[in-house]
Amino acid sequence: MSRPRILLADSNESLLATVSELLCEEFEIVAAVTTGKEAIRCTSETSPDLILLDVVLDDMNGFELGNRLQKLAPLAKVLYLSMYDGPAFVDAAFAAGALGYVFKAQAGSDLLTAIRSVCR
Repeated sequence: MSRPRILLADSNESLLATVSELLCEEFEIVAAVTTGKEAIRCTSETSPDLILLDVVLDDMNGFELGNRLQKLAPLAKVLYLSMYDGPAFVDAAFAAGALGYVFKAQAGSDLLTAIRSVCR
């Protein structure tokens, strides 16, 4: 059985490294990018199964980016990982088609659980 392929997009490079390390044994990380432009290019090139996306990137709104990425890879599922915990952000994520929303402050095991759930 092949491992789910994940694209990570977050403007925080150290967070990308930490999340990549956390996930790499169970999932295939196809790209870890810091901009929306890179996420668009890598999504087109890799067709990930799951896109783990921040709601704010340096060059693009994460919700708009999520919509664009889902058009490029219609089978990809989107899960947001964000420091913003207000209900407006969570509601916007689900309105944009996300299947999950994890707060960075609670990322550890919650992130693994959310990814496993979304990938099923």
